[in-house]
Amino acid sequence: MLFFAIVYVVEGIGQARVGVIFQPLNNYLKVIGWTPVQVTAYLAILNFPWIIKPVLGLVSDFVPLFGYRRKSYLIVSSVCAVGAYAWIARLTEPGEFALLLVLTSYAMATSSTLCGALLAENGQSYRLSSTFVSQQWLWFYIAIMASAFVGGALVERLSPLSALQAAAAIAAVASTAIVFASLFLLDERKSRASRLEMRQTFQSIVAASKSTKLYIVALFLFLYSFAPGFGTPLYYFMTDELKFSQAYIGILGSIASAGWIAGALVYRWFLQKMSSKALLYLSIVLGTLAAASFLLLTDEVSAAIVNFANGAAMMIATIASLTLAADYCPRRSEGFAFAGLMSIMNLADVFSNNVGAFLYERVFHDQLGPLIIVSAATTAFALVLVPLLRLDGKPQ
Repeated sequence: MLFFAIVYVVEGIGQARVGVIFQPLNNYLKVIGWTPVQVTAYLAILNFPWIIKPVLGLVSDFVPLFGYRRKSYLIVSSVCAVGAYAWIARLTEPGEFALLLVLTSYAMATSSTLCGALLAENGQSYRLSSTFVSQQWLWFYIAIMASAFVGGALVERLSPLSALQAAAAIAAVASTAIVFASLFLLDERKSRASRLEMRQTFQSIVAASKSTKLYIVALFLFLYSFAPGFGTPLYYFMTDELKFSQAYIGILGSIASAGWIAGALVYRWFLQKMSSKALLYLSIVLGTLAAASFLLLTDEVSAAIVNFANGAAMMIATIASLTLAADYCPRRSEGFAFAGLMSIMNLADVFSNNVGAFLYERVFHDQLGPLIIVSAATTAFALVLVPLLRLDGKPQ
């Protein structure tokens, strides 16, 4: 539990898509004249490593590094993240640090993949998948809450470039924690790349690739995760229309993260005994209402309320979907199967954000309201997909 907490704190700080560098990066690109579509397309490049997570999982399942399937890869990827972020802190142009940002994404995606494999392995063994998912994402959003506050403060007090460089330096320091956590907290049995081990792993991966149930779960997770996103348009709307300061936008990120934390606590106290089916239905209803609530965003107070509510709803949705994914990963191919399901959700997220930015700029002509309605309606559509899973009364 402590290992999962440390890794996901670092993930919350170090991921370029959501961490401490996210707001400084968005602000820097906006200041130099980029449009929402350009910013979203630039950030989409950073999603590529998250889409190919099955490849990363496949490598760790098949090929032990220095005798370990998880630990050694975690250490190497974290060292790469430290080096890339430290280098970014010294650069000045978007074209210069683009490749380094992609490298940090590969490093964070690798850590996430391996942590997901450990979750699936141990979650099935101890019947604690939902507890582990809740632990990971609780600390992930504690870190994001802190990152949003720090990122907003950096943007408010420093020049756009200096804020970006300072955020990169913070991410570099934070990434060292995974190295120490892997060395001292991760108790992993040594493995050898023997023919028998590789054959057993290959057979498990073949079985996973033939599993109809796994394909149904994958289809559900893709459609469940796909709703035209309005994150970048919302940032432009709050900056240009509502005239929120950069510091307050950072505070809103912290408030949303507090909502995620509240959602994790609500789950632990009240929702753990629900069936998987009931939890999915509840998460979809809450997600639809939370997305629609952004129609009420008019000032700083309403922005705080809807961001908190959306965070709580999204945490419950995350626990519901990731627990579903972890429980259906075949033995000996957990890295590949869980990463594959997560990649499908990440692919849906990439489509979601780019489609949302395109609709906002080209179809709705910079009007946020219609995009919010489309997003909420798409989320609600997932209700009709739950019966496909045939969960009946299956416990989490």
